[in-house]
Amino acid sequence: QVQLVESGGGLVQAGGSLRLSCAGSGGISSIDAMGWYRQAPGMQRELVARITSSGSTNYANYADSVKGRFTISRDNSKNTVYLQMNSLKPEDTAVYYCNLERRNLIKTSNYWGQGTQVTVSS
Repeated sequence: QVQLVESGGGLVQAGGSLRLSCAGSGGISSIDAMGWYRQAPGMQRELVARITSSGSTNYANYADSVKGRFTISRDNSKNTVYLQMNSLKPEDTAVYYCNLERRNLIKTSNYWGQGTQVTVSS
């Protein structure tokens, strides 16, 4: 069974940086897509960044609101995905969730971590 464990959240002032990590276990493959979502109070969960791998090449996409500030990366040898967050803004405050998406010919399965709180003070 896939398990995802996030770490690295916390409280930071606006303009600061945080790095989130998500360590996966349970048969994770490099072809699985991994990503970060966030959910602020009273809001729907939204995609922050997503990364897929094809051979040795990684492909990343970002929400418009974080482009140029956040960077997603992954280390397939460690089954770990990272989110480097720079120039943080108060509107980045949310619970951040790690996600793994696994597709086969029959279905798409999504797995989630427990979430880590990121709070950006103004």
